Order: sequence, then structure tokens, then C-alpha cells
Amino acid sequence: MKSYFHQLFDYNYYCNKKLIEACSEMKEVSARTAELFSHILNAHHIWNARLNGSEPQYGVWDVHALSDWADIHYENQRASFELITNADDLEKRVGYENSEGRSFSNTLRDILFHILNHSTHHRAQIVAEIRASGAEPPALDYIFYKR
Repeated sequence: MKSYFHQLFDYNYYCNKKLIEACSEMKEVSARTAELFSHILNAHHIWNARLNGSEPQYGVWDVHALSDWADIHYENQRASFELITNADDLEKRVGYENSEGRSFSNTLRDILFHILNHSTHHRAQIVAEIRASGAEPPALDYIFYKR
């Protein structure tokens, strides 16, 4: 299961990197795209911090400059790979507080899947934004990644 999560996080990294490259080539990135991609980065960072027992550096909706996206993304990926690699049990329950201060508990496996699924959801919104601006977004389908 660890190797599968490593593979899925590698795919997540690939997709986000493709979007960073696409946005870097655009004349103008919409405010909504910057907000959504920053949110992807922030949420991933916040989950990593919760799992590591540290304080997050970013708020859920902080907006980052495009020039910072790649560095934040790389650090998120590195931290997630380390968490997966060092996990004793992916079924271990992890307690945390959400952004509203409510306490919850989920398995590490479910939290890792949530990070991936959350990113996919918002990437789809970004792809729609890019297409609406008249540009062609990169193909991010998993099967293309595996080819």
C-alpha cells in the first residue's frame, strides 16, 4: 500500500507541476486560478503539518505568487513522501482539528487519499478556468501519466 501511495503522490506531483508550467507560460493567470492553486498547496501543507504534529505556515485560502508555487509544491511532496515512507501503519487513526477548531479522527490512509482527491477536484476547476481563458490546459488524466 505504501508503494501505491508513493505512486499516487508522484502522479499528483506530476499534475501540479504541469499546471505550474502551463500557468507560467500564460500571459495572465486569473485571480481564481491563483486562488484555487494556492488552496491546493495550502491544504496539502496543512494536512502534512497535522500529520507531523507541527503548526502550518499557511492559511487555507492564503494566495501565493506564481513564482512560489513550485517551491511550496516540492516541499509538500517531500513531506508527504517522508510521512508515507515512515508510517508504521496506514490504518492508524490520526486526531486533528479542522480549520474551524472542531476535532476529528481519521485513518492515515483516508487522510492521504483525501489530499489526493482534494487536489484533483480543484485541478479540474483550474483546467476549466484555463480553457475559459482561451488557452489549452495540459492533459492530466492518470492514464496519460502512466503511458
